[in-house]
Amino acid sequence: MVVTEPRLTLERRLLREHPLLIACDEVGRGALAGPVAVGVVAIDAARSRKRVPQGLRDSKLVPESRRAGVAERAAAWVSVSAVGWASPQEIDEIGIMRALGLAASRGLQQLSAAGFTPEEGIVVLDGNHDYITPVHGDALTVRPVIKADRDCASAAAASVIAKVARDARMIELHDAEPHYNWVRNKGYASIDHREAILRHGISAHHRASWSFIGSPTLF
Repeated sequence: MVVTEPRLTLERRLLREHPLLIACDEVGRGALAGPVAVGVVAIDAARSRKRVPQGLRDSKLVPESRRAGVAERAAAWVSVSAVGWASPQEIDEIGIMRALGLAASRGLQQLSAAGFTPEEGIVVLDGNHDYITPVHGDALTVRPVIKADRDCASAAAASVIAKVARDARMIELHDAEPHYNWVRNKGYASIDHREAILRHGISAHHRASWSFIGSPTLF
């Protein structure tokens, strides 16, 4: 399989029309345990002319041993970055799509607190569905882009920053619940994770409304 580098073609075109571009990508949507995270990054026209950080790809294409370094370079490249979170309890209460919107909105609020104004720019959201507007409001201009995390450097940056942050959170949670082996499976539906649920039941960090045993094995 040939892995192509993400480019800045879309970003440069959109930044001719908007002063700021914000890219968002989620991590943890399909996990059985742990929060969902949405990476949020912003770039302006000047940043879009800089070289794409070495090794930057969609987080799923970056080997785990290299992700932290790639995320660090990505965070230094963008104007600002943040990660928004929604808890397993919130996912159970409002559903995964609205929880994704909540996490994205919290990430956007961090950008606002840092002095950036998301409403003045355009938001590129990886995927084909705008889950942000129903939660954050229609003052934003949101453009869903299929495979943005593969093709757009800004979305790839959001992806790898969120992935490293969420993996770190799951490793922290592993220390309190080691039998689920979250240090390895990061809360996803692996064989050992599902076997641990059968033996020990679910924890406070599991998404209690989800079907666990019928979930496809991802490892």
